[in-house]
Amino acid sequence: MEIRLLRYFLTIANAGTISQAARILHVTQPTLSRQLKALEQELETELFSRDKQHLQFTEAGRYLKSRAEEILALTDATTQAFADRQQELFSGHLAIGCVESANSAFVAQKLEEFMATYPQITFDLYTQTSDAIVDQLDKGLLDLAVLLEPIQTEKYHTWQLPQIECWGLLVSKDSPLARQEAILPEQVTQLPLLISTRPDVQALIATWSKHALNELQIIGNFNLSYNVIPLVAHQVGVAVRIEGAPIDQEQLKFVPFEPALTTCGVLVWRRDREVSAVAHRFIQLFAD
Repeated sequence: MEIRLLRYFLTIANAGTISQAARILHVTQPTLSRQLKALEQELETELFSRDKQHLQFTEAGRYLKSRAEEILALTDATTQAFADRQQELFSGHLAIGCVESANSAFVAQKLEEFMATYPQITFDLYTQTSDAIVDQLDKGLLDLAVLLEPIQTEKYHTWQLPQIECWGLLVSKDSPLARQEAILPEQVTQLPLLISTRPDVQALIATWSKHALNELQIIGNFNLSYNVIPLVAHQVGVAVRIEGAPIDQEQLKFVPFEPALTTCGVLVWRRDREVSAVAHRFIQLFAD
């Protein structure tokens, strides 16, 4: 399957019609129609259902669109990586994934230093859930990632970040919990908990509280904590999270666990993949 055909397919998919896609690609409509037909013949399936106005995806077409976007993003990233290595002045590109973390400010500081030294470099800073970032890193779409322990690190080189992450509960300021200095393990079993979907985080809280997960009143799960801020503000539940991530300080308060539960943030990159010259130099900043 040719990369060129995948680009044609995606252009058609995004444009909605072959005629509009042909104008974007600067090819004739009959030529583009033949290319689409050739791709469908190669895959032995129709990718679009056709009517007089627009093309509609078949199930196979929707699947190919998802895979084509990943393939082309990886192709472009690989091409860019080779181009970066040929440039002595590091005028390349850096893609970093970053979870919600107290270490975000430290990483931003390092990125600022890096840009001051290599002003021609551009970057993408991708903020998402840990699972989504790991998926992008494993596919080669990110150079580096900032993740929050606990994580499985067998596949990655790691560099521990300096800011210790303190765990606790995000509570409404109107809640009696907001007047406490700390949250004790025996209290956690009595509270309606909103907790990360990550099994590692759930196991961490269960171990700290000395209770099995099924003994905790987990009423909901989330992937990014800002999604549950309104629920916490209205006292539907309390959210298990780290200190330092942005909150609405007029409505919410972070109360730490006691005994303290702390983990570290880590900068990670794949063991089995050579990083770009730009990423390699950025990693060196953390060792300086």
